[in-house]
Amino acid sequence: MLRNSANPFGLWITTLLALSLSLSAQGVNSADAYQLGAGDHILIQVFDEPDLSMSFRLSESGTVNYPLLGEVEVEGLTVRELEARITSGLLGDYLVNPDVTVAIEEYRPIYIDGEVRQPGGFPYQPGLTVQKVVALAGGFTERALRDRIALQPAKDPASEQSVGLDYTIRPGDVITVKRSFF
Repeated sequence: MLRNSANPFGLWITTLLALSLSLSAQGVNSADAYQLGAGDHILIQVFDEPDLSMSFRLSESGTVNYPLLGEVEVEGLTVRELEARITSGLLGDYLVNPDVTVAIEEYRPIYIDGEVRQPGGFPYQPGLTVQKVVALAGGFTERALRDRIALQPAKDPASEQSVGLDYTIRPGDVITVKRSFF
């Protein structure tokens, strides 16, 4: 006779692993479209030029002070566009054939508060939905109104809109899960 010996902890770990793999797969497909912004942590490497390889956290000004080039506007660029901008800046006067690679070491955070078990900030990943952020925050509390989720977009923090669980989050967004009084 078989018994159902499902371990709740094992199920929880399996769910988190599946979520992690899902986020990683989606990140690979949409990373080229991601636009850099304040709070992102990037690594710029130039092959065979260790003095030009360094890490930056993007400030509110949207620029980085890069050796030989000075202030470089980064806000709103994709990784590929930034690679091209640095390559063209180094080409000729400084290097013959610069091989520049830019990687995002850490995305700027998104935030969730209200009726979730672990409110706070989480690093953005391309493809995140409200439902995935709620899972990262430990799930809903017993008092959560699952159909009353508010979003303050990073682009317009003074506004608030109602969103569903399948809504795709953008970097810097703030999610608030409303409370049920009954």
